Amino acid sequence: MAGTRRPLPKVLESLRILQQQNADPDKAEDKSPSKRELQRLIGENLHGGDIESMRVLSYHIKAPAAPDGYQNPLKVLYSQTKTPASVKASSRYIPQAPDRILDAPEIIDDYYLNLVDWSSSNILAVALGANVYLWDAATGSIQQLFELEANDYVCSVSWIQEGPHLAIGTTTGNTELWDCSEMKRVRVMNGHSARVGSLSWNSHVLSSGCRSGKIAHHDVRQRDHLISTLNAHAQEICGLKWSPDGHYLASGGNDNMLLIWPSMAGQNYTQAQPIYSLNHHQAAVKALAWCPWQNNILASGGGTADRTIRFWNCNTGACLNSVDTRSQVCSLLWSTNYKEIISGHGYAQNQLTIWKYPAMTKVAELTGHTSRVLHLAMSPDGSTVLSAGADETLRLWKCFQVDQQKKKDYSEMKSVASRLKQSIR
Repeated sequence: MAGTRRPLPKVLESLRILQQQNADPDKAEDKSPSKRELQRLIGENLHGGDIESMRVLSYHIKAPAAPDGYQNPLKVLYSQTKTPASVKASSRYIPQAPDRILDAPEIIDDYYLNLVDWSSSNILAVALGANVYLWDAATGSIQQLFELEANDYVCSVSWIQEGPHLAIGTTTGNTELWDCSEMKRVRVMNGHSARVGSLSWNSHVLSSGCRSGKIAHHDVRQRDHLISTLNAHAQEICGLKWSPDGHYLASGGNDNMLLIWPSMAGQNYTQAQPIYSLNHHQAAVKALAWCPWQNNILASGGGTADRTIRFWNCNTGACLNSVDTRSQVCSLLWSTNYKEIISGHGYAQNQLTIWKYPAMTKVAELTGHTSRVLHLAMSPDGSTVLSAGADETLRLWKCFQVDQQKKKDYSEMKSVASRLKQSIR
């Protein structure tokens, strides 16, 4: 009997009969020896033991405790959460040491100045005291552009978006325009009564921020260059940035204010009044950076008494997020290769921190500067960040390099998708 196989319905029926008999003790006692043998065989085949002494479910007796140190492998497998995107992203290799260190003697340790900028043609401009130097990142060659006279020093530098022209702000309140392909000064533009610590281009319009709190818009094509002057801040303007699409100008000042200025319709300069006056920061607002893939998103960083990075939707004026970095925020840059942002800091670590956006989880911290990281600049291909420290060094970090194979695969995928789209049409 043990060797024969019964059809499943008959087995289930036998079990049902047995359960009914178990429910009625009088009937259970009347079972014949053959039925008891049948019950035993069914129990051994289906349950591995006598069905009388086993139960499928029991709510009265707890399962015995597992031996010490035992871990159910299924529990580990199914209880783990999905890997966060920030952890995935951080799995790429980020060198913890700079690729190169350059000397920057006499760089001015002043939080309110903006002394480095990297052009679209891969030329880095660095202001060291009264001098401006040009470093060709492709060849490594260095040229001195000029040296100011007397006690004057350079307060800001900014490359035009496309072309060889470099704008330079000085302590006298003038803004100079230099053609670096010819190594000569093109013009000197006035408009301020104090030093010009911040500059930003919007096509052919150059906006300059002054220690007096005023903003001037210069049309560099016109003989009468000064097209607008704004009474913007109560103290020095240390941050000034046009959005990539030219719709907004952000200005940050030593009065702890962040102002958002809308552009004039069809023009490359702003209206006379800001659309938003934001007072959330508790210290000077120097670090400003516009998101490269979302033109209305602005990141701002506060000084020593504030230490926060804030994110703004400039279409609504809403603060989207705020992160306490526990350190003075001197500069901010968005990555163009990853959805990340990098910040430069002061005391106590003088570090660069890479953050995953929008989660703002730390991807990496880059240390090495022995004084605060005053300025950051990004290479044209988005792979390398330059940090300028008050320790008189410039450090190049290859922290946003793209895996060329992945880039190639992605390009091929886009190409195939494009061809499919065309064929569908």
